Amino acid sequence: MYRYLNLIQIFWKTAIAAELEYRLNFVFAALSSLGGLAGSLFSLFLFYRKGYNFQGWRWEEALIVVGIFTFLEGFSSAFLASNLNRIVKHVQNGTLDFVLLKPISSQFWLSFHSFSLWGLPDLLFGLMIVFYAGSLLGVGAGAYLLGAIPLIFGVSILYSLWFILGATSIWFTKIYNITEVLRGLLAAGRFPIGAYPTTYRFFFTFVIPVAFLTTVPAETLLGRGNPVWIASGGCLAAVLLFLSNRVWRFALRFYTSASS
Repeated sequence: MYRYLNLIQIFWKTAIAAELEYRLNFVFAALSSLGGLAGSLFSLFLFYRKGYNFQGWRWEEALIVVGIFTFLEGFSSAFLASNLNRIVKHVQNGTLDFVLLKPISSQFWLSFHSFSLWGLPDLLFGLMIVFYAGSLLGVGAGAYLLGAIPLIFGVSILYSLWFILGATSIWFTKIYNITEVLRGLLAAGRFPIGAYPTTYRFFFTFVIPVAFLTTVPAETLLGRGNPVWIASGGCLAAVLLFLSNRVWRFALRFYTSASS
């Protein structure tokens, strides 16, 4: 474990040093994040400006969902897009050979090799929204810690889905479009799941598990989380993490190296 943590430190130091060569990009990334956050807040405001509630979700409570969604957007930009979207390039250029020859897990290398600073604004803005809304609602420190548990499950679910899609690049080289479709579907998480009709709630819970990414962590933080849903999120995260590894191992059986 210490070896892998040390490798992550080396990977991220190198990645940050490379990113800092273009510091002005961080300013544009921050402005872009502010624009996206403003759009989410404005969309939410359009519903609440005349006193409408999402099935019992007050304005401050819905803000927590928006904050968690923004945080996950930052996580996706900082870790997932910067790493997993590059799998297809490794396959196309034959550089996946060098990854497979390294004396470490190839899934670990592909998942943690890079880190993008441009996801930090969304991470920070998301946390700021959550803490701001929490202060208005009088949320205590213990509630934040409890809410972090399903949020960790949500992060694991999001990573696993993205990595499984990345693994399909062994067969298909146009996975960028697929990941954009996934991000589009996950955008439904910017609102509480109760905001959608019954059919959509079923789809965003049991088909594309958007509810476990934002709504379940928000409900847990607010002190009304259902233990069954939290446990289900943990089980789903564990299953998808295991499945991501098995899918990757299966995909490698069909990989033909650049030298073959």
